[in-house]
Amino acid sequence: MNDIKVEGLVTNLLTEIGEDPNREGLLLTPKRVAKAYEFLTAGYKMDVNEVMNKAIFHEKYDEMVIVKNIDFYSLCEHHLLPFYGKVHVAYLPDGKIIGLSKIPRIVELYSRRLQVQERMTQQIADTLKEYLNPRGVGVVTEAYHMCMMMRGVEKQNSSATASAMHGIFKADARTRAEFLNLIRTKNL
Repeated sequence: MNDIKVEGLVTNLLTEIGEDPNREGLLLTPKRVAKAYEFLTAGYKMDVNEVMNKAIFHEKYDEMVIVKNIDFYSLCEHHLLPFYGKVHVAYLPDGKIIGLSKIPRIVELYSRRLQVQERMTQQIADTLKEYLNPRGVGVVTEAYHMCMMMRGVEKQNSSATASAMHGIFKADARTRAEFLNLIRTKNL
């Protein structure tokens, strides 16, 4: 990302909304906004192969693996406003497992882009399916969308849930129900 170019765009935006970009409180705003967007869209610079970083292991474990309550922050591609929440991920291994820290890194890779919640949820599930070839993958995302809360319908307490299911999580209602029940339980 070209920080100088973004800074110029932010300066123009400030002018267009009726502000004075030379006002004391706004002098460093274009630079701050450029740095913020660089951070908030860092997922474009991440590579899933590097994220995996040789962290797939052959193991005979065949029970459900769940990593839940993974915090995420993203930007809605329709309004460039934040949406944020939790991601819950489960998979049923078929000879391969992944280092547990890689699952939140996969979430980070996709959430730090301009997104819609539904696509992000699907991308996380598809990536685990592709790299692990498990018997099944389930991903549930729960999020608050600033584009619904602070503009438009202005419903501050509304949240959105999306899911993506592959394999046995999609085909078997009992497996899906077990996953959904387990992500509802309290943390340690």
